[in-house]
Amino acid sequence: MINDITIASRLVGPNHKPFIIAEMSGNHNQSLERALAIVDAAAQAGADAIKLQTYTADTMTLPGAFTIEDENSLWKGRELYDLYKEAYTPWEWHQPIFDRAREHGMLAFSSPFDETAVDFLEELEAPVYKIASFENTDHPLLRKVAATGKPVIMSTGAATVQEVAEAVQVLREAGCQELILLKCTSTYPSTPENTNLLTIPHMRELYGVQVGLSDHTMGVGAAVAAVALGATVIEKHFTLRRADGGVDSAFSLEPEELNMLVVESERAWLAMGHVQYGVQKAEEKSRLFKRSVYAAQDIKAGDVLTKENIRVIRPGLGLAPKYYDDLLGKTATTDIKAGTPFTWGMV
Repeated sequence: MINDITIASRLVGPNHKPFIIAEMSGNHNQSLERALAIVDAAAQAGADAIKLQTYTADTMTLPGAFTIEDENSLWKGRELYDLYKEAYTPWEWHQPIFDRAREHGMLAFSSPFDETAVDFLEELEAPVYKIASFENTDHPLLRKVAATGKPVIMSTGAATVQEVAEAVQVLREAGCQELILLKCTSTYPSTPENTNLLTIPHMRELYGVQVGLSDHTMGVGAAVAAVALGATVIEKHFTLRRADGGVDSAFSLEPEELNMLVVESERAWLAMGHVQYGVQKAEEKSRLFKRSVYAAQDIKAGDVLTKENIRVIRPGLGLAPKYYDDLLGKTATTDIKAGTPFTWGMV
């Protein structure tokens, strides 16, 4: 059995509604005012947490190290160093963002991208750590995060089964007691066809942990379907308006969409229920509207029952339709008025 995980008093697990994370990423567009507005909007939409990314361009790469040439990339032609300078969240913004989230009763945490970021986030008393897909093979970083003793949420994008297994082992051996893996496809945006949600229950059994979805598809359909497959955590990029631009805006949810995700993912979770056959208590009154056998014409005692004088109609106050053929050819023992439900005492 997969146990619940407690994140700053929030219970996350199969017996609780999905834990919804709004990923701010670089959608603040280098404005603290906008960053705080994103927190406000995420809280109003019903998200459980806001997530940041803690790095600088210098902790990620070097100037001139790489330029993106992929024709299908949103960032084609951008040099990595410049892209990270545009996307990073200034470290001095973390505290006011964390504080604003707390004012709303919402959690705030981050993905550290090097060991200095972990030290910084520990000073902010981050309640949980997120390992991004491209860092899931950085074993020194994994050990540093695990040593905090905090719960860890790790994305599994762009990683082999063996690499994920190694990461899980490293985290556990370094002290991580509470771990959630996120199925993730590291393309931006992702397509439904390369999302492969059926991996979620398989991954849960393979690693013995809770599994969620870090979703880069458009809309909320994939995320809601993931909940039906047992996902306990959903992470989606979030912005105020995609039209405002920003490095991740093209595949980010807007506030109305995030609220839809919160509502519909909880509905999916509630709808899963348990294996159930038979008539539920809530359905008992509805049985009235099943069909049964009725007199379709006035019938005199001694008349033979035929297809013309008896019919199967609603409601279900008479003999069940399965007895219709048995009734045909029998003789009425009493006068029966049209519209009367049949009982065995009438034949």
